[in-house]
Amino acid sequence: MKARVFVTHPVDKLQSYFGQRALDALREVAEVRLNPLERDLPTGALVTAAADCDALIAYRQTPGPAELFEAMPRLKAFIRCAMDIRTVDVAAASARGVLVTQAGPGFNAAVAEWIVGAMVDLGRGTSRYVQAYQRGTQPAPVMGRELRGSTLGIVGFGGIGGTLAALARAFGMQLLVTTLQRIEAQEGMRQVELPELLAGSDFVVCLAPANASTAGLFGAAAFAAMKPGAFLINASRGELVDEAALLEALYSGRLAGCALDVGMAPDQMPSMALARHPHVIATPHIGGLTPPAIEYQALETVSQLAALLEGRMPVGAVNPEQATRLKEAGWGHQ
Repeated sequence: MKARVFVTHPVDKLQSYFGQRALDALREVAEVRLNPLERDLPTGALVTAAADCDALIAYRQTPGPAELFEAMPRLKAFIRCAMDIRTVDVAAASARGVLVTQAGPGFNAAVAEWIVGAMVDLGRGTSRYVQAYQRGTQPAPVMGRELRGSTLGIVGFGGIGGTLAALARAFGMQLLVTTLQRIEAQEGMRQVELPELLAGSDFVVCLAPANASTAGLFGAAAFAAMKPGAFLINASRGELVDEAALLEALYSGRLAGCALDVGMAPDQMPSMALARHPHVIATPHIGGLTPPAIEYQALETVSQLAALLEGRMPVGAVNPEQATRLKEAGWGHQ
């Protein structure tokens, strides 16, 4: 008998956030059940719908609270179709012997390209001109700013930051980078402390991870330290930005504008108070929403499940030593 797996993605999000190729591959290795609703199932309803399933492939908004793991004695693996597992109670899963996995970053190129597009739009006012013409208003031309010769400050230098740095250098930008780890010296790029980056950058991109130490990283003090007339771009998480302080920096003219793909609204969407500001470019958390990026993570979840069924522990396993239900079932045992 094939293993049973429940895919929690709302039915209207399945094609965009999982895809047919991954679904077909999943059906090759498991009996698949799908969420029939156009919304995330509440935990109680999910427990009922997936009670006899061996694994969950979890949509990025599906939480993994303690009560889920307590109420599903057959569950062996909670496979997150995203990198972010902050809404998964890993300790509770471990206590019940359930493996938690996360997907890798398949969206580096997609997010980096979104950032470049945002910088061009901020510097040239493209969106404002388009909106004026669509309103039937003749916009007044305003002097734009080139990327070439500008300084880009990257706060956090993981996969997206590295991809963005290569694109920025191709545009002729100078780079300042702030990150905890020491990075290899490269022409046109210097690793500096945050105050120097803020003071010297024309565009500041937030790519730092969201954790207790980075919450509110961009607040009143950071905005006061930025070069007057600079731009902020947040493609990380909404929690890193103090939204009231950002609004004040925009209204005061300290910042020339900002671009946001994330925020404190549900599902990391930009908050309406910021999104409607005339100097803000806001998009609804779509930086990584491209077919290659989504398919990468979806196919990775299928590969993780296939590895478990073959007795191998997959890359992306968060708590392999505590996954006792796998061992009892002969999954991931080798």
